[in-house]
Amino acid sequence: MEGRAATAVEAVFREERGRLLAALVRRFGDLDLAEEVTAEAIEAALVHWPVDGVPPKPGAWLMTTARRKAVDRLRRDQTYAARLAILQVEAERAAPAPPADSRSAGDLPDERLLLFFTCSHPALPAEDRIALSLRCLAGLTTPEVARAFLVPVATMAKRIVRGKKKIREARIPFRVPDAAELPERLAGVLQVIYSIFTEGYAASSGPDLQRLDLAEEAIRLARILRGLLPAEREVAGLLALMLLIHARRDARTGPDGRMVLLADQDRGRWDQAMIEEGLTLVHEALAGGPAGPYGVQAAIAALHDEAADLATTDWPQIVALYDVLLTLTPSPIVALNRAAAIAMRDGPQAGLALLDELADDPRLRGYHPLHAARADLLADLGRATEAAAAYRRALELAGTEPERAHLRRRLAVVESRPEL
Repeated sequence: MEGRAATAVEAVFREERGRLLAALVRRFGDLDLAEEVTAEAIEAALVHWPVDGVPPKPGAWLMTTARRKAVDRLRRDQTYAARLAILQVEAERAAPAPPADSRSAGDLPDERLLLFFTCSHPALPAEDRIALSLRCLAGLTTPEVARAFLVPVATMAKRIVRGKKKIREARIPFRVPDAAELPERLAGVLQVIYSIFTEGYAASSGPDLQRLDLAEEAIRLARILRGLLPAEREVAGLLALMLLIHARRDARTGPDGRMVLLADQDRGRWDQAMIEEGLTLVHEALAGGPAGPYGVQAAIAALHDEAADLATTDWPQIVALYDVLLTLTPSPIVALNRAAAIAMRDGPQAGLALLDELADDPRLRGYHPLHAARADLLADLGRATEAAAAYRRALELAGTEPERAHLRRRLAVVESRPEL
């Protein structure tokens, strides 16, 4: 019974934690208090459920227990309670709730939206937004968040404390932005989720190429957001993008852990159900008006996933989409990906000319994919000496062992070739 209760607690905690935390934040107006009593409620469940059995409504049980513990704490600390009361009054004045009879239950947003938008508030530094989102929305512990981004636990703990302090001292309200604020604020939320996914898809360093737990957590968060904001096309675009990329996860490494490039992947190992879901979402993201950045990126990913192989990929359409993306979100990374697509469409010399221009961008000097892409094109052109130098530079900068092993293999090949 004890093992079953622990499993039930873990399942409920994963599914209900966001709702529980958001409801407590809305009720008491303090993120620290909400986190502490949520943890205490989980501890109480681990004590009582093995003896009394798992309740019929475990989420409601946890909510009731957490609320009682919060009230008990506030009764013991009258100064703390008074401060929270002042904060709640200020929040209600800043964003008064509409009259109860003016909205139906179906009109009310899920309370988790409060945490999405509070943790991603533009007043917080970008690294603090991601740390808070992983801690509060994904439910990772502080050591787990630190490990995900390869920083000391103490450093990550300071970021999380700093973020909470900023929310408290800047009086950042726990509320969903109104319609006028939503476009700007939603972009920050999507950026945080995609940053989590990116670290999962391509780990910045460590023994593994991918952090599947992070990638899947980002997809879970995007699914929640999609359910809460079904009319937002960029939410559909982000979810589509992540699904279409994550569908290739099993083919990205070989049985020995080796990195497998897109050209060499066994496409039969791609997750077809995930691809189909992603394609459906792409159509939603692109319908009804100009596409946003995530919708365009999802369309590019869709073209890759629909192709039988690299040779039959619609490279002219991919280049055209990168042209659109550059107008929406001009960045050196987008320009780099566009150059790689042009190399596939027009040949290595055309792509190399664009990469050489990007090589002077200070934002890319320490970005190993640029040097690896240049090395590949130089090798294709028979310029072995230059390719070897570019591979060595990429090897110096690469973060994960599978990437370094791949670059070492490529370097050994070009070093064995005569210069053309």
